[in-house]
Amino acid sequence: MKQLINFTRIFKTLSLSFVLASGVALADSPADKYPESVLYTKPVQISENVWSAIGATQYYSYENGGHNNNLTFIIGDSAVLVVNGGSSYQLAEALHQEIKKHTPLPVKYVVDENGQSHAILGNGYWKAQGAEIIAHEEALEEIEEQGLQGLETLDGILKERAKGTTLVSIDQTFDEKMALDLGGISVELIRFGPAHSLGDISVYVPSENVLIAGDMAFQQRLLPVFPDTDTAEWLETWHNEFAPFAAGKIIIPGHGEATDFETVDKWTRGYLEYVRAKVAVLLEEGGSLEDAYQIDQSPYAHLDTFEQLAAKNAGRIFEAMEFE
Repeated sequence: MKQLINFTRIFKTLSLSFVLASGVALADSPADKYPESVLYTKPVQISENVWSAIGATQYYSYENGGHNNNLTFIIGDSAVLVVNGGSSYQLAEALHQEIKKHTPLPVKYVVDENGQSHAILGNGYWKAQGAEIIAHEEALEEIEEQGLQGLETLDGILKERAKGTTLVSIDQTFDEKMALDLGGISVELIRFGPAHSLGDISVYVPSENVLIAGDMAFQQRLLPVFPDTDTAEWLETWHNEFAPFAAGKIIIPGHGEATDFETVDKWTRGYLEYVRAKVAVLLEEGGSLEDAYQIDQSPYAHLDTFEQLAAKNAGRIFEAMEFE
């Protein structure tokens, strides 16, 4: 199979975890890279049958249309599967217009990589097209608890670009694995284990050697540590389940361009272990939460959202490790 691309201080409360995952509008939001569409970027071809519209690696904004995560689609011989419903009805519709440029086949499945706003709020559009909406059972719990808050937040940010967006039900959930057939292409939905948020899953396309890792893996953007993120469990999942599976595959992370395993390993596992090691030293020396906020994270300062997340990440990890 021909490879078609070159791989190369303030955190919100748990009640606003949807905002954290996707972000709030910032004054310095970068210019839209695809102004003729609500999409932030035009979809790029990752492999023969996999395409991805790479979202902004900054927070949501009106300018990026709420497109700050990766929206990926897989074209089979009889149907299309979309990974992430998008953050609004209009964003989902814009992605569908791009899909139609490549195939007349129907979108049969929409798989949400977790329960966050930018994964699920566009589901209403897809359901209206007859697609089946699928997510992990833990994602359903987060949607039930935080979905309306996420919808309200996005409505305030996107204004008229949120028109038509509603919260709709998930059609099917799964626990560990689920297989889907697109005609000629099989797709595997995998829950590797606890990661950065409830219900995080990955989507694997064996025939393409592509793993749509979702928010299991980060690069280009600093990963967020939520109030309920267990970084020890995330690392355990990484070492025992994700790394052995992901090595040697094309990786599409939840945010940022497609890459390889070595890259996401460096900026995900490497970052988590770096901060946890710094916190461990602080705890041994009797350091405080305020000291944790001051941890030197300069090796990661080039990553997008660093200024917004770094100090708070260290604080969250410190608070958790006090009780480990």
